[in-house]
This record gives sequence, structure tokens and C-alpha cells, in this order.
Amino acid sequence: MNATDTRTVLLETALNLIWNSNYNSVGVNEICKQAGVTKGSFYHHFESKAQLFCEATNHYWDEIRRELDCIFSPINSPLEQLENWLQFIFINKVGEDKDNVPGCAFFTAGMQAGCGENRISDTLQVMTERGAKYNQALVLSLLNNNYLQNAKDPEQLARLMQQYVQGAIMHARVTRNISNIKKDLPEGIYRILGLKPEFWFSTKPTWPCTEPT
Repeated sequence: MNATDTRTVLLETALNLIWNSNYNSVGVNEICKQAGVTKGSFYHHFESKAQLFCEATNHYWDEIRRELDCIFSPINSPLEQLENWLQFIFINKVGEDKDNVPGCAFFTAGMQAGCGENRISDTLQVMTERGAKYNQALVLSLLNNNYLQNAKDPEQLARLMQQYVQGAIMHARVTRNISNIKKDLPEGIYRILGLKPEFWFSTKPTWPCTEPT
């Protein structure tokens, strides 16, 4: 592999291992073994596991951003955007295996990072803020189109949406109950948003979708 390929393989391998395990339990040796590269190659590209994780986070964001742009495309109505977002969470963060709810590797890593891991915390803060901007735009769209019951603070609602989703996913991982989260997550989001009851479950998701041209 050339240098670019080696770097990409390391980024994607780290994401896969951390996603299916956790940040603390995945070491450099395992990453190198699974990626099929030497430790010398690893340290040629990254000074530490923390740096690899931070750059892998940005690598993942570049990929997921295309999905979010599709989900929140203006060609979709605000209600379609909401249901597509929920569908995205069910497919990517919950899955179908009650014994292996993937959740969010970045949220988990943030909880595991020690107080001295400022680089990781800062990177995850940026990741969180990026996601919140999409949520905030959705809230504004729902509000402007009269889908919400009362005037809301879009910035606060964007945070509440993230907090509720992460908590619900962690609960599903602990209880190993996918049925409950699929039932509870949409209604919880509707209540947080103040979505008018007549619009609850009124729209079918259209995601996965193709990226608009």
C-alpha cells in the first residue's frame, strides 16, 4: 500500500474496532494487526492512538455528512427530514441485534477519555456541535412551517434531541431491548420538539436515499 492507502486503512480500522468495542480496550497493536500494517507505519502517520482517533473522527464526519445532507435536503419536507433522521438512527446506531446495539463510538469514547485527554474531548465537542447544527436547522424548519405547538428555542432543542437520543441508545444497550427503543424514541423526540399530535407518525421515512445532485 502507498502512504495514502495505509493512512486510510488505519483510520477505517480504528473506527471499526472502536465502534464494535470501545476506545480503552482497543490498542495500537490490535489496530496494526487488523489493518495489516507495522507499528512503524502506524507511528509514521500518527503519534498516538489519541491522534488516530481524532483524525478518524474527522474522516467519519466527511462520510456521514453526505448522508445528513441527503436526509436534511430541502427537497424533503420538514416531517420527512424528521422521520429520515429517526430512521438513520435506527439503522446506524441501534441496528437489529439486541445483543450488539452499536450506539455511537464517539459518545462512548468521550465518556471513557480521561481528564487529560483534552484532544479527544475537543474533537468530540466539534463533532457534537456539527450534528447540533443539523438538528437546529430541522427545528427551525418545523417551527417555520407551523408543525410545533409553541415557540421554541432551536438551539436548546437541538441539544435536547442529542441528549435524549444518546440516553435512549445507552438504555437499549443495557436492557438489550430494541423493541422498546423503536417504540419510545420517536414519541420522545415528538414530545421534546412539541410536535403537534396530528403529525405524529404521519409520514413514512424515505431514507436511505440518494445524494441530491
